[in-house]
Amino acid sequence: MDAVTLAYDDRHRRRLTLRTDAGETILLDLPEARHLHEGDRLPLEDGRRVLVSAAPEPVVEVLASDARGLARLAWNLGNRHTPAQILLARLRIRPDHVLEDRLVRLGARLERKEAAFDPEHGAYGHGHEHAHGNEHDQDRQAHG
Repeated sequence: MDAVTLAYDDRHRRRLTLRTDAGETILLDLPEARHLHEGDRLPLEDGRRVLVSAAPEPVVEVLASDARGLARLAWNLGNRHTPAQILLARLRIRPDHVLEDRLVRLGARLERKEAAFDPEHGAYGHGHEHAHGNEHDQDRQAHG
C-alpha cells in the first residue's frame, strides 16, 4: 500500500495536491477540512488506498516523576489550549520556549526529539471521526 508522509500542519487539509512516498501525484479533495491521523487510509478513485503516515518533526516530550505530576502538567497544557499528544507516561508537544519554561517550573523533565506528532483534538475537535480502517473511508476522498 502506498503512503503519504506528512507533518502535523500538513495533515489538516480539505484540498491539496500530494506526492505519495512512491512519487505518485494525487489530489486530496475532502468535503470539509479535517485532520488526517497516522494510520488513516485515503481511498483513491481507482479503488486503491493510500496510508497516511506522520512525518518525524521536532517535538518536546514532557515527563513527570509520577502520574499525579503528569496529570497536573496535562491540565496546564489543556488550560492553554496547547495541542498535546498523550503517550504512555509522558506527553508530547511542539517546541515552545515559553511553555517549556513554565512546565519546568512546574516540575517537568523535558526531552527534545524528532518524532511523529499526532495530538488529541479535545472536546471541540473531531478526533473521534477518524477511523484507522474502514469505518469512515467513505468520508475521505483522494483522487489519483
